[in-house]
Amino acid sequence: MTQQPRLTRIARTLLVEPGVAPGASLAIARRSAGQWRLELGAAGFLDRRQLAPATTKTPYDLASVTKPIFALALARLAARGVVDLGNALGSYLPEAAGTPSADTPLELFLAHRSGLEAHLGLFAPLCAGAPFDRRRALGAACAARRKGALGPAPEGGHPPVYSDLGYLLLGVVAERATGKPLDQVIAEEVTTPLGLPLYSARQAWAHQRQFATEVAPTELVPWRGGVVSAVVHDENAWALAGHGAAGHAGLFGTADAVARFGCAVLDVLAGRAPDYLAREQVDRLVRVRPGSTLRAGFDGVSGPDSAAGAVGPRSFGHLGFTGTSVWCDPDAETVTVVLTNRVHPTRDHISIRRARPLVQNALLGLPGGGG
Repeated sequence: MTQQPRLTRIARTLLVEPGVAPGASLAIARRSAGQWRLELGAAGFLDRRQLAPATTKTPYDLASVTKPIFALALARLAARGVVDLGNALGSYLPEAAGTPSADTPLELFLAHRSGLEAHLGLFAPLCAGAPFDRRRALGAACAARRKGALGPAPEGGHPPVYSDLGYLLLGVVAERATGKPLDQVIAEEVTTPLGLPLYSARQAWAHQRQFATEVAPTELVPWRGGVVSAVVHDENAWALAGHGAAGHAGLFGTADAVARFGCAVLDVLAGRAPDYLAREQVDRLVRVRPGSTLRAGFDGVSGPDSAAGAVGPRSFGHLGFTGTSVWCDPDAETVTVVLTNRVHPTRDHISIRRARPLVQNALLGLPGGGG
């Protein structure tokens, strides 16, 4: 693992200097001669005041990059029979009773084909200073079917629409099935056996004394007391899990740790980690599914304008709302990671959309990049 001037230059010229984000941390891992070689780079500052530099050791709020990490944990639970992805949601969550989601198999939520709305502001009572009713919120999530996706799910599911709500519900399923908080489940199934420093906020406080001062802050949110820092940015995750993790968001980590997660996934797919998980279990997560690029815990490459840039056609990965991403190419055996806090101080700053493919191509040394 080495810090490379090339990656630092990419972070500076494509993300920091154009004002895409206050700071950025990048990683690229390539497998050659039977081992992974990891390069890192970072540039910028933790926030707009430029008081502390961002480094390769800066933890970022991973936002939806939590989803593939959680999906791997769920695959491990399924492999041991702790959960059955073919079972209906209602068999795990009483809150689903009487809702259109009650009879929908878990795998359809994992693959964004359950028919749920993309998002629902379950956290809204907290904005007004009212109590948060967790059971009511879960019931509302179960009932949040799109108008065009009513009735029982057909074979293969409803037309795919990316939905945080399905992952939020699956996180609670994992908690109920194991009797443990979700961040503990993820630790036991993924981060501890793979040796990855990926944590919920409360775990980070326990493992890293300087977490509160080293983490990249996210958005200025008045109803949450100011700049959100060292706690999850996603409001539904905050309402549902507090300082823990939800199925759709809640983990923090460095570019190094996220890259090594991607390497572990490719190792399983290549049959190099049979003691951890069978290849078939991860193939179930990343295989192409009809109707869209959405897979189960991961996304694919959407075409020439993809945020993944010009990665290989079989590549898979995920984006995070805070300005994060991971992409894995099983053919080139390459993993790329981009971590930023582009939502600081506001989520309305959206130049990350143009920057994502440029950074990807630059990391891979492809035309259309920079740095």
